[in-house]
Amino acid sequence: MDGSEPDPRAGPFTGFPDASPATIGGAWQPPGSFGAAGRGPRLLSGGGRRATAVSTVSTLVVLGVLVAIFLLAPGSKQVRHVFFNPTDMWQSLIGNPKKGYYSVGEAIWLNIRMFLAAEVLILGLALFIALIRQSVSPVLFPFRVLSLIYVDFFRGVPLLLVLLAIGFGVPALRLPGVSTQSAAIYGVAALVLSYSAYVSEVYRAGLNSVHRSQTAAARSLGLSQSTTLRYVILPQAVRNIIPPLLNDFISLQKDTALVSTLGAIEANGAAQIYSSTVFNYSSYTVAAILFLILTIPLARFTDRLIDRDRRRRLAGAST
Repeated sequence: MDGSEPDPRAGPFTGFPDASPATIGGAWQPPGSFGAAGRGPRLLSGGGRRATAVSTVSTLVVLGVLVAIFLLAPGSKQVRHVFFNPTDMWQSLIGNPKKGYYSVGEAIWLNIRMFLAAEVLILGLALFIALIRQSVSPVLFPFRVLSLIYVDFFRGVPLLLVLLAIGFGVPALRLPGVSTQSAAIYGVAALVLSYSAYVSEVYRAGLNSVHRSQTAAARSLGLSQSTTLRYVILPQAVRNIIPPLLNDFISLQKDTALVSTLGAIEANGAAQIYSSTVFNYSSYTVAAILFLILTIPLARFTDRLIDRDRRRRLAGAST
């Protein structure tokens, strides 16, 4: 090919050859679109061994520079002793109640339990709020107004303030059976109230993403409005919003650490007790590592779902 003829493989926007259908599972890929070729999300895409070698070398160089900056910093020795002391990290992980501090490794299970309980409640409450806001019945108008106020309020107020209001306000009311619960329960309640406002908007986006023709087709077949919603609209809406839902739940897992402000002995609270007892912050490093162990697999699973959904849509566009 001479220089006077344009490359037929070049994309109209990028000027570079587009990925062939074979590299993306036989599906057409829009010009200039992002995403890795092949199955699953990948940090390396295209280029073969040469690209892999270049990426590996550049990654090692960047990591080496960062490590060198840290080790050569004037206060590096003090920081390593305070935040990365192996002895203190191990002691905080296993705990020793006789010496006045708890195990961060055992306390993380409270974070997991709070996360699981809050997740189930959030999914149900947020869906209910989204359906109320999507309703058109005049009878439900007051509930639509209340749901709008609810969403605006809890999306605008910081989660920490909600935790303090629930954790210290509800016990002060002295309500039988309500004001005598543990700090973890008040923390879960605050998380549910706050996150349901966000997740309800995710649900609404999913419901609005389903084309109206789906509803019209279902109603033309004789399905009632509730049946159409249950078997036609909701399955498609939920499939579209799984990735953003998982992203919200990654944040939820991390935000369970804020419940320690109410006195719950979870991972962050146990780390704080250890640091205030021995005056070393290595326990916070242990807590951070445990949270990473919980959140990184979920983040990679979210990436895989996003990539699978992208390939499914591209396959649909090519047919």
